[in-house]
Amino acid sequence: MKGVERRLLGLLPRRVLVGLGVLAAGQGVLLVVAAGLLARAVAGLDAGSLPWVVAAVAGRAVLAWVSSLVAGRAAAGVKRGLRAGLLAGGAVDAGARVTLLTRGLDAVDPFFTGYVPQLLAACVVPPLVVARLWAADWASAVVVLVTLPLVPVFGALVGLRTAALTGRQWGALHRLGGHFRDVVAGLSTLRAFGRTGHQSGVVRALAEEHRRATTGALRVAFLSSLVLELVCALSVALVAVPVGLRLLDGGMVLSTGLLVLVLTPEAYLPLRALGARFHASAEGVAAAEEAFAVLDAPAAPSSGRAVVPAGVPEIVLDRVTVRYPGAERAALEEVSLRIGAGERVAVTGPSGAGKSTLLLVVAGLVAPVSGRVLVDGVDLAELDAVAWRRRLGWVPQRPHLFAASVADNIRLGDPEAGMERVVEAARAAVADGFVGEMPQGYATVLGEGGAGVSAGQRQRLAVARAYLGGGPVMLLDEPTARLDVASERALVEGAARLLEGRSALVVAHRPALLSLVDRVVRLQDGRLSESASEPECVRAGAAEGGRAA
Repeated sequence: MKGVERRLLGLLPRRVLVGLGVLAAGQGVLLVVAAGLLARAVAGLDAGSLPWVVAAVAGRAVLAWVSSLVAGRAAAGVKRGLRAGLLAGGAVDAGARVTLLTRGLDAVDPFFTGYVPQLLAACVVPPLVVARLWAADWASAVVVLVTLPLVPVFGALVGLRTAALTGRQWGALHRLGGHFRDVVAGLSTLRAFGRTGHQSGVVRALAEEHRRATTGALRVAFLSSLVLELVCALSVALVAVPVGLRLLDGGMVLSTGLLVLVLTPEAYLPLRALGARFHASAEGVAAAEEAFAVLDAPAAPSSGRAVVPAGVPEIVLDRVTVRYPGAERAALEEVSLRIGAGERVAVTGPSGAGKSTLLLVVAGLVAPVSGRVLVDGVDLAELDAVAWRRRLGWVPQRPHLFAASVADNIRLGDPEAGMERVVEAARAAVADGFVGEMPQGYATVLGEGGAGVSAGQRQRLAVARAYLGGGPVMLLDEPTARLDVASERALVEGAARLLEGRSALVVAHRPALLSLVDRVVRLQDGRLSESASEPECVRAGAAEGGRAA
């Protein structure tokens, strides 16, 4: 047994292992009793013992059901503990973590519900059967004792190859799941840089690799079943042929011969089934091995050891360069920008200039390849990422609304907020008017993706969500894009309240939103140009807005 399997067994409480062992022993005893009663009934042509045979078989079924129930509950507890440890550690990348936490740990079920009970049965049942065979016919018992070790030997030889192939299969699935998740998360970026075709090919190649690995593992698993069946059949034949000859010569009574013929296959069955259970649990063992490797890995130096500064911060970008994989040019190149405490800075520029990337860098969602972001003099890479994002308010171009009530969608900014604060946030975002006209007000359930509200109403709900969060830093990514004049006017009114007293970085073109900021900078091909004065920035914004329209 490998170390990972022993460690998995160690996760089971001792009382569970003892209970499963007792249940396996009970099934073995009932098996021997049922075989004796059946042999006596057939040999003596006496149907009187058949009800007892039925009772013994029913008892074995009940014990098997109880064993499955106990093992299933134990497996659920072990998986819950492993998932909690992996979620707390977070030592693997997001895409790989999703595969490991879902499909990976779910594959551990066959180990606990199938392999462990069968392993205990393989340890308990063959000795009971051999002991009963020895009492009935020692010659047959000797043959069984000699041939019985062949089953685990051949099973181990094939199992080593199966374990290697299953490990390769899990590795392929791990890479496929992680890469696919990352591709979906970055789909908008890939489309912007025209890399969707390339990534489709990569995903297709990973899927083909997983298919080949799975086919190879199944091929060896079927070969293992063939080998074990052949070994068991030959071993049973070595017992059955002499017993038949002795019955013909009169050297053995019929009841004893029938008992030997019924019990001999049962001696090999637990070991043969153990091989099949091993193959069924191989993927789960491979996933558990990776989970243990993640849990045992020394904690990496946390990027969030420093405490996020309190109050409204000063944010400084110092020669920041961002380059996406496969892109011909940098999304941001040597960008330096200072946003003073409480200062509101707007960023303009053509599509693809790097404006949204700049916001993602400040949010800590994209790490620069060079340069740094300082928050009150502390490198953003050293701050607690979760705590930093709690201090951010985010209003994207296309905010997502969930299929939930209006209040719950606003409450995403602060899940603990009461209804009074939700209404206050909606009023600050000038969203209370149209919400009040809805059939059930704030309890109105929106459709998937925010179906039932207009683009302007969607943006105002996003502003309310950011206002409720109350963070001292606001990031707005062209919130007035594609809005009509009336919706834009309402949104700007709400944004004015949102930005008051906060540091803000606003991606904007249209002059209405530019009028709220203190300074405007321009991005062109990933490079930052000098700030414009306020009248110039408003005229520039009007020109940009006209071209965008």
